[in-house]
Amino acid sequence: MNFDAPLATLLAVMLGAVRAGAWLVVSPPFNSRLIPAPVKALMSVGIAIPMTPYLTTSLPAMTAPAIIASAALQFFVGASLGFITALYFAALQAAGDLLDVFGGFTLAYAFDPLSLSQSSVFGRFYNLVAMTLLFATDAYQMILRGFLQSYETLPLNASFSMATLGRVLTEGVSEMFLAALQIAGPLVAILFLTDVAFGLLNRVAPALNAFQLGFPAKIFLVLALSGIAIAALPRALDSLIDKAVTAVVQLSGG
Repeated sequence: MNFDAPLATLLAVMLGAVRAGAWLVVSPPFNSRLIPAPVKALMSVGIAIPMTPYLTTSLPAMTAPAIIASAALQFFVGASLGFITALYFAALQAAGDLLDVFGGFTLAYAFDPLSLSQSSVFGRFYNLVAMTLLFATDAYQMILRGFLQSYETLPLNASFSMATLGRVLTEGVSEMFLAALQIAGPLVAILFLTDVAFGLLNRVAPALNAFQLGFPAKIFLVLALSGIAIAALPRALDSLIDKAVTAVVQLSGG
């Protein structure tokens, strides 16, 4: 069975697939290594096909240099949109890392085969919980919808504003650290007060060696109170999704 497609339509789909492929490689939750590369390639084409009406109206000139330049631009645009989304989700990993630093779990860093990097206990746990919530609540569809809107607001022949990208990145970094402090802040404050209490106890009774007792006590507090912190993750994740989608739309429309 043979299918005939106009060259312009095929080119539009391929350029749209380049943007979607770069976005899938960077943006969570689709950047997981559990999704094979051939599946991501097929997903990028599947994402671009429904957006064909928007893509065909904004094709570059049908010359080799223009097509190559447009493909490079689409790859950069897709990677930038994915990085903005990943930047907001990094707040969950940062919140878990804060708990590991203040709770004494920093010595338990392990190699993560999915991200090919060293990850902490609670940092990796928070990340896994967030990915589970994304798929369990269908929140990934909102992330995908925000990316699909970029095909309409940022056509293939549109120019990409580096000034807007720098501003969105700056806001994203500040929002990431703020969200990490909001998620892990209450438990970090409790651990800090625990250190202060053991410091006062050590001044009163130096023979007890209170700081030696502080390590298991802090680990116990982290394990006992982590359930309260995890219970706040759905609301924090919902806020991060809204901010990530808003940033993506702002970047593609700016």
